[in-house]
Amino acid sequence: MKLITEWTTPLRYKPYHQWPAAYQDMLESAIQKSDWKQAFHIQPKTGLLNDPNGFSFYDGKWHLFYQAYPFGPVHGVKSWYHMVSDNLVDWEKRDYALLPDSPYDSHGVYSGSAITVGDKLFLMYTGNVRDERWERHSYQLGAWMDSEMLVEKITEPLIENPPTGYTDEFRDPQVFRYQDQYLMAIGAQTKRGKGAVLVYQSKQLTDWELLGELDYTTEEMGFMVECPNLVFVDNQPVLLFCPQGLDQNITPYQNIYPNMYVIGSAFNKETVSIENTSDLVNLDEGFDVYATQAFNAPDDRVLSIGWIGLPELDYPSFEEGWAHCLSIVKELSIKDQHLYQKPVAEMQVLRQNHEVLQGSVQDEYLLLGSPDKNVYELKLELDASASGSLYLFADKQNTEGLKLSFDAKHDTISMDRSKAGIPFGESYGSIRTATLKRQDKLTLHIFVDRSVCEVFVNDGYCVMTSCVFIKDPQQTHIFLHGFEGNYTGDFWTLRDMN
Repeated sequence: MKLITEWTTPLRYKPYHQWPAAYQDMLESAIQKSDWKQAFHIQPKTGLLNDPNGFSFYDGKWHLFYQAYPFGPVHGVKSWYHMVSDNLVDWEKRDYALLPDSPYDSHGVYSGSAITVGDKLFLMYTGNVRDERWERHSYQLGAWMDSEMLVEKITEPLIENPPTGYTDEFRDPQVFRYQDQYLMAIGAQTKRGKGAVLVYQSKQLTDWELLGELDYTTEEMGFMVECPNLVFVDNQPVLLFCPQGLDQNITPYQNIYPNMYVIGSAFNKETVSIENTSDLVNLDEGFDVYATQAFNAPDDRVLSIGWIGLPELDYPSFEEGWAHCLSIVKELSIKDQHLYQKPVAEMQVLRQNHEVLQGSVQDEYLLLGSPDKNVYELKLELDASASGSLYLFADKQNTEGLKLSFDAKHDTISMDRSKAGIPFGESYGSIRTATLKRQDKLTLHIFVDRSVCEVFVNDGYCVMTSCVFIKDPQQTHIFLHGFEGNYTGDFWTLRDMN
C-alpha cells in the first residue's frame, strides 16, 4: 500500500468509513518510525493536526481536543480528536469525539471551545457544509459530553446563519462565563471583506443573541479574524486572535498569518468593547505558532496552548504522511502591561538527568552538551553585557543547526533556521528577530523535542517557536559562542510523555 501524495478534492472529502483500516495503520506506523516524532508534544495519531480546541477542565481532568484529518498531511474533512490529562503534560489519547457525520458538519468539524456546565462538558464548534456549487455554509453547533466521555450532538444549529452584513466566513466560537451569563466570541468577515470579532450572549447556551462587533482596535484586521479568545488575566481582558491578511504596516510580522494579542483595562459588555487597549503584539516571535487557545482555569491560572504549524505551508514531515503538533501548555500573566507566557510548572515532571552549567562566554565555540537525542530542557542566565549565539540541533563541526543570536546590550534576540536541516517556508524568510525589555540578566528557557524548539526569553516576556527538521538525528550538539559576560544554567534530559 502506497502513501497518497496527490490529493484531489474528492479524496480530501471522502467519508471516513470508506477508508481501509490498513491505510490508517500504515500512517500510524510511519509516525512511530519517524526521527521527527515528538516525545512530549501532542502530535496527530495519524495524518494532520491543526487547531487546539475545547481546552478545559472537567470531572477532575484536563481535556483537550484538536482538529484532525486522519488520512494524510492535508486539510481534508475535519474532526475533533480527544486527549485527557491529569497534569497538563502526560496526555492520554482517547478517540474521535466529533465526526463530520451530520447535515450541519458534513464537510468538516471546525474549531470551537468547551466549558463545564453542571455535570457535563458543553462543546461548541463550527460545522462546515459545502453545497452543490461548492459554496460554504457555516453553522454554529453544540454537543454534550458526560463523565463517561460519551459525546452527544445537539441536533439543530445553535446559530444557523451569520448575522446580516457578514459572510459565511464565520467560525471558531469561544464560550466563557461572564457575570450571570454566557458570552461567546467568534471570528467573522464583513460583506466588505474585512476581519471582525463578534460577541454573543446566552443564558441557556441554546438561545444566542448577538451583542455586536467587538471594538478593540481602530485598525482594519485584514480579511478574516480566526480563533478569537477573550480571557481575563489579573482581571484584565486579553484578546488572542489571528487576523488573516493584516497590513504589515499596522504591526510587523513575517509569518503567512500572525497570532496576536491586545490587552485592555476593562471589558464593557454594554458597548461590546475592550477599553484602553494596547497596540497589537505578536504572541510568538518565531516561525510556527497559530490558532492559540486559552481559558480561565478553575485553579485561577490562565492557560494556553497553540498549534505549531501554519496554514498554506508545506512541512518536511508531509513526506512521511503526517503534519504538525501542539505547543506545551503555557501560563499567562501580565506585568507592566505586557503579556508574559511561561511553561506550566507541571513540565518539571519530565525532568531526568540534571547537569549544572557555569562559565564565561568566549570567542570560541564552547560545547555545552551533546545529549543522545534532541529531547531536553535548557535554562541559561547570561550577564546583561552578554552578546553571542547559542546553537541547537548542531552537528559536530557546527556547520548546521538552529542559531539563537542575542545582544543583551541592544535588547535583541534573533532565531535563524537557514542552516537548520531541511529548508521550508523560505518565501517568508529564515530569520526572526524580537526586541526585548532591558533587564539585569538575559534568561533563556528552552524546550527541544526532536523537531520542535520553544524558547522562552526573559521569563516569558518573549516566546520564539520553530519547527526544525534535521537530516541526521545525531545532530544534538549545543554550542555557545560570544564575546563578553558569564553564564550559569541547568540542563535536563526529558522523558517521553506517558
